[in-house]
Amino acid sequence: MRFLFSVIANRYGEQIANPDEMASIDAFNDKIEAAGQRVIAVGIAGLDTAILFDNRQDLGHISQRPAIESDTYMAGFWIIETDDESTAHTLASEASKACNRIIEVRQIFH
Repeated sequence: MRFLFSVIANRYGEQIANPDEMASIDAFNDKIEAAGQRVIAVGIAGLDTAILFDNRQDLGHISQRPAIESDTYMAGFWIIETDDESTAHTLASEASKACNRIIEVRQIFH
């Protein structure tokens, strides 16, 4: 089973991980990599870099803004692979502690 762990940050204080958080994130990544559970782990640029493209029906609209205006946003993600949902939930709790952020978990269907 694969799961998306979205790292949820607050634009007013949790944008970039500090050195202690990065060390914890690196240790968590090493753990799940060694266990064969990490598919990918990435950080994502901030909201101020978001660009929307809407070319439905050849509209050609481009705007520099996030799709959803909110104080919280996805600042990164992991895709992990586990044998069951319970293990994913345990890892999500560890990920939240490691990065000091909220983690939203969703199963990936493939």
